[in-house]
Order: sequence, then structure tokens, then C-alpha cells
Amino acid sequence: MDLHLAGKHFLVTGGTRGIGRAIAETFAAEGANVSLCARSVDAVAETVHALEAKGVKAFGRALDVTDTDALQSFIRDAAAKMKGLDGIVANTSALSSGDSVADFDAAYRTDLLHTRNAAEAAIPFLEKAGAGSIIAISSISGSEDYGYDGVSYGTMKAALFFYVKSLARHVAKKNIRANIVSPGTTYFEGGFWDKVKINDPKQFADTIAFNPMGRMATPQEIADVAVFLSSPRASFVAGANVVVDGTATQRIPN
Repeated sequence: MDLHLAGKHFLVTGGTRGIGRAIAETFAAEGANVSLCARSVDAVAETVHALEAKGVKAFGRALDVTDTDALQSFIRDAAAKMKGLDGIVANTSALSSGDSVADFDAAYRTDLLHTRNAAEAAIPFLEKAGAGSIIAISSISGSEDYGYDGVSYGTMKAALFFYVKSLARHVAKKNIRANIVSPGTTYFEGGFWDKVKINDPKQFADTIAFNPMGRMATPQEIADVAVFLSSPRASFVAGANVVVDGTATQRIPN
């Protein structure tokens, strides 16, 4: 299926590894130009080079997404360099899952506030493009309680549901769509669940067994959904929370 993304420009936060990297590469595979940010200068440079090797334009910058000025300046600069902006994916997460003030502060600033700040910086460019997409990467941890040790992470992922729904209704008249993708457990080398596999094999095995599909997602499986939702092929999907979890969640959506 042609997603009609060739020549368009999409921006991904946390775009050098895991889900974010898969999203950036999938946009590029569809012929879209990609901008991305992450903390590591070397990782940003390597990812930009890899995307350019796919025949598209790429732009990257190392920054901390909790620095509002740096994040919004990057978005403005990326739009200027690529002569427009057609969509963003707010992917970065602190993966902060404890119950301390510091845990809540990190989750708030990284998972929730960076999404708001990225959206606000992007909206004028998306409106100018005539149509645009905002995707926030949340989690099934925002939908169901998987234990108090994940309370700060789940709380901010749940807050994204309200924010994006409200945002979607606000920007719909500008022909901008806002949606959420909520992954279940997602495995990649060097990621959170890879570390659990090494350090706590029982927890890893129990988590695998919890999912009726008997496995975790790959970053590519999450990316495919995020990129489709960003495309004109999903032109009437707005304000949605699309769960990609292999039936791990047990609630009935309402």
C-alpha cells in the first residue's frame, strides 16, 4: 500500500533506537524526509547517515527534550531546513516508573510535557502544510495497572490520553489529526526488556507468558502502525488510542 508520504517531512523525538528508530526508518522507507533528536551526538549522527543512505533527506540534533527552548528551536529549525513539516511523533520517554517525587517529575517532564511542547511548536507548520499529524507514543501501562512500582510511568502515559484527545478536537478544524499509539511490551537489543531478560530472567519469562500471543512486539510492529496513522491513508482517524499489544490488555475499550 502506498501511504503517499514520499517527499513529506516527519519529525521523531527519541529517534535513534528502539521504537523511535524504527519509526524514522519506516518513514524513510516510504520516501519521507526525516528529522530526529536524541541525547547522544554520536547516535544522532549515525542515524542521520543511515537515513540519508536510504535516499531521503535527514536532519538531527542532540538535545534533552525536557529543555523546552532547545526542543522547540529544533522543531522550528527542522521545518525551515526541510521547507515545511507534515507530522511529528513524540516518542521519547524517561521510562521512570517509581513512586518518588523525582520519578514523577522525570515522567512528567519527559513523557507528558515534551509531547505538549513538541505539539505546540509543530502546529503552526502543520497548519501551513494544509494537513498534518501528531502522534504520541503512550503505553498499555496507561490503560491498566501493572503494579505500583510503575505508578509514575503509568500515570503520565494515562495523562497523554486526555491531552491528545483534547488536542485532537482542538486542531481538527485546522485539518491536523492527533492520535496515540499504545505499545505493549516491546523487545529490542539494549532496550528495557533486554535488560530484564539479562538481570531477571523469571520476570522476563513471566511477562512473555502473560501475553496470549506468547511473545513481545518488535519495534517495527509499532512503527508500522505509527507511520500508517501519520499518513493520508488514515485521514479520518483522529483522537484515537491505537493499542498494539498482542491482546495483553484485558479491558474492553469504551
